Order: sequence, then C-alpha cells, then structure tokens
Amino acid sequence: MAMYVEDRISNFPDHIRCHILSFLPIHESVRTSILSTKWRNLFASISTVDFDTYLLRGLTERNIIDSFKNFVDRLLKFPDQLSLDCFRLRADGIASWNDGYHDFDVSGWICGAVCRGVKEIDLYLDNFCHTLPALLFTCHSLRTLTLVAKDSKIFKVPSEVCLRNLKTLCITNSVLVGDSLNRLISNCHVLEDLTFDECSVVNARDINIQIPSLKSLFLDFFFSIGDSNYVVVINAPNLVYFRYDSVIVKGYNLSNMKSLEKAEICIWFGSSNYETSAIHLFQGICNVRSLRLTIHEVIPLTSRFPILHNLIEFEFLGKEIWLVEFLHCAPNLKTLTVLLQDVAGTRWNIDAPSCLSFHLKKIEISEYATNMIEIVRYLLDNSMVLEKLIIKVNAMNATRASKARNQLLPLLKSSKKGLIVIL
Repeated sequence: MAMYVEDRISNFPDHIRCHILSFLPIHESVRTSILSTKWRNLFASISTVDFDTYLLRGLTERNIIDSFKNFVDRLLKFPDQLSLDCFRLRADGIASWNDGYHDFDVSGWICGAVCRGVKEIDLYLDNFCHTLPALLFTCHSLRTLTLVAKDSKIFKVPSEVCLRNLKTLCITNSVLVGDSLNRLISNCHVLEDLTFDECSVVNARDINIQIPSLKSLFLDFFFSIGDSNYVVVINAPNLVYFRYDSVIVKGYNLSNMKSLEKAEICIWFGSSNYETSAIHLFQGICNVRSLRLTIHEVIPLTSRFPILHNLIEFEFLGKEIWLVEFLHCAPNLKTLTVLLQDVAGTRWNIDAPSCLSFHLKKIEISEYATNMIEIVRYLLDNSMVLEKLIIKVNAMNATRASKARNQLLPLLKSSKKGLIVIL
C-alpha cells in the first residue's frame, strides 16, 4: 500500500506534490520510520517549488501560515534535496513578511534555493522590510529573476555582484537607488530581457544600460517632483523591443540601436525645459519599424523630430498637433492607428505628408467622435494609395453612434478610395 501511494504522488506535477507534502508533519519519528527513504526521495525529486497560498484556501488563517512556513523550512533545508530548478514565492494570504509571531525566514529560503543551483527565482515580497541576501547577487546558476516588492525596502545591491548567467531580470514596484541599480545592470553580462515596471529612481545621476546581448528592454518609472534630473544612457546593439513609460528626464543618450524593430513610448513632461530631451529620445529610436506613441501634453516644439525612415506601422494616442508632426517625419508609413484627445474640430490647413501621397494603405481611427469629421475629410482627400479606412464608433452609446454614422456616410460615399469600414 505504501509503494502504491508513493507511485501515485511521484507522478503528480511539482506544485501538486508540494501542496500534498506541506500537510505532512515530518518529525524525527517519521524520519527514522520504514517510510523515511520514500519520503526523502519525494522531497529530493521536486525541481520546481511554487509556494502560492491561494492553494491553501479553505483552512483557517493560522493553519495557512503555519503549514506554509513549516513546509518551506523543511523542504529548503532538507539534507537530501539535491537541486532546484525554480523557486517561486507568491503569498497573497500573507499580510506582511515582518510577522513577529511566525518569524518567516525569507532570506534563508532564498539562500537555500541558491545553494541548490536554482535557475529561476520569482518573488512577491510585498511589505518586506529587509534587504535581499548578498548570496542572491552572486548566484551563477540563476537564469531568471523576477521580483515584486510593493511597499518594501529591499533593493540595496551589495558591492560584489556577479550574475554571469542571468538572462531575464524583472523588477516591479521597487525603489531603485542609482548606484545600486547601475552596479546590478553592469554585472549582468548576458542579459537578454530587462524590465523595471512601476519603479521609482532616487539619488541617480544616470541610468546606464550597456549590454550587447540585450534584446528586450522595458523601463516604467514614476518620479516625485525633482527626481527626473538625470540622464538615461542605453547602448544595446541587439535590442529588438523597447518600451519606455516615464516623465521626460534631463537627458537621453541612446546609441547603437540599429536592430530595433518595435518601440512603445508613453511620455509626459514634468518641465517644458526638457523638450530638447524628448527630441533626443526619438533620435535614439529613429531606426524603429513599429512605434506606439502616447503623449499626454502639448509642448511647443523648437526643434523638428528626426525622420523615421524605417517606420511602417504607427499607433498614436494623444493630441492632434503631435500627430501632424509625426506624419511629416514618417515618409514610408504604411499603417496608421490613432486615438485622439481634445480634438479642436477645425479644418486641417497643412501640407500633406509624403506618406499619405505614396505609402499609407491602412488607417484606423479608434473612439471616433463627431468633432473628428474634418480629420477624416483631410485623410480621405490626401491619402492617394489608401486601401482600407476603419472608423470605430463602438465606444459611443446607440444614439451617438447612429449620429456619427449619419455624419460619416455622405463623406465616405463620395470618396473613391478602397474598402471603408465603420464599426
């Protein structure tokens, strides 16, 4: 009977075995029993440890926490545990890791995983007041590190960092100190995917990202007033995807980004003095083929945007004045998607951008409003090779949608362009 139970459990996925084993009281009497070897083999065979307290729902809160803590302690400190591929810590049911009653040894768990040659670490450490153990930052086996740390103060990188095999680094909801941040980035020599999501930067003169192997970069920074007085430096010759959500900062030095295919830029201006910095940002991504751009304000431009010769797909969310500017800077554009804010409703008396005359084949207007009729008229009159125009009115109520269709139909019927769709 014992062998039958063991075989059934051994065939379960790791997260199911972890869930079952977390209920077993492995005391010394059990360790020395006839089943000790079988249970040791089950513990040692687990390669992925996924601690998600959602799996323990249905128990009382005290039982959840006690079962969770005891199982993590004995699994990561079990003498026969040979190796570990993945250590994932997600505990929605834990209000705080600083619980004085239970004494969570999170740093000890991380060190236990590192000592077992872990390849992937995924940590959700909300409300955690301690720094991460130094051993984590010299883990040569680590390939992927994901860290979510809302309301925590943990991101202090030690002086010695060597993550020589790390390929994916994702940090969310953290406060990043300039020196620690640059020390971490500069010691990830084979990094391919780098993400800082909803993070804040303090005490920084620059953010320096110079990684030849980098293919994907996502920077989402929120700043208090005065915290944007620094320079973003990026040198990534193999970068394919770049996403940047931030207030415009003091300066940008983006070089050697000739491999860039897709960029998503969402910017706003904390100061009109940084208008030139915005121009430098776009100069750095001038080789991009697909661009999604969101601009929240209108800043008078004293300098022209760079010409984006390779841009063939453009999605724009913002005010119409910026759209006009960008259409003149994308001579080879083929596909345009727009979602406009605060449309003036006046006639566009501007020279037609060359992309409308020679290359633009598809236009999509999202969340159409009746004050956009002059924009539609202008695009129809000047798009010489247009094949498809999609106008979406589905964000309106039925009455307004009907009014919009009645407004558009005469204009569209008089056009000799190709397929036109109103949704």
